[in-house]
Amino acid sequence: MTNSPTTKKPRKETSSRDAELTKGRILDAAEDEFAKAGLLGARTEAIAANTKVTKAMIYYYFEDKEKLYQAVLERAFARRVSAIQKLDLAGTPPAQALRLVVESFLDEVSQHPNLSAILFYEAMQNKGRFYKDIAIATLYEPIENIIARGIEVGAFRQVDPRHSAVNIMGACVFYFCARENVKHLWEPGTDLLSPEMVKQHVTEAADFVLAGLRK
Repeated sequence: MTNSPTTKKPRKETSSRDAELTKGRILDAAEDEFAKAGLLGARTEAIAANTKVTKAMIYYYFEDKEKLYQAVLERAFARRVSAIQKLDLAGTPPAQALRLVVESFLDEVSQHPNLSAILFYEAMQNKGRFYKDIAIATLYEPIENIIARGIEVGAFRQVDPRHSAVNIMGACVFYFCARENVKHLWEPGTDLLSPEMVKQHVTEAADFVLAGLRK
């Protein structure tokens, strides 16, 4: 009799998959920890405890806390690049293209609300030292290009595209970054991250941005 074919995965492939899953869990826990206290105040022990791995395992994958912090930022920006690449911005009228970018960005931020706090800490603690190394143009250039195109075709009033892009990003993320403060503007117990509240914020932010740019 011949042996039936085995369905087991090759050990190397399984090991690689397990490693990626472990790294993903570490990055998720690190994202939570860095949002609480930034790079300077984050504790590797807390990240290890929340991931149920040892500190040695974290250092094995990421070398040190700074490298782990950089990996968290790089993963976030990789998601942004991927989301932008899925949009047909060049073939869409400027106002509609800008709404697509704003909605796409806010959808991503709502799924990862801790990133706004991390970037706040990055500015306050690190003076943007790590931020400049992770291709920040991927956040702002698509917006700048849309605004410039809108001005050229007469859809938008004359503004500075880069400064406007910075203001647009601020209007989008402040809601998430300061949610624990501004929650007191609503009824007690209102969840600012509920699907209903996030949807309303996305609509209001996009309308606000476009109203400020249209002639």
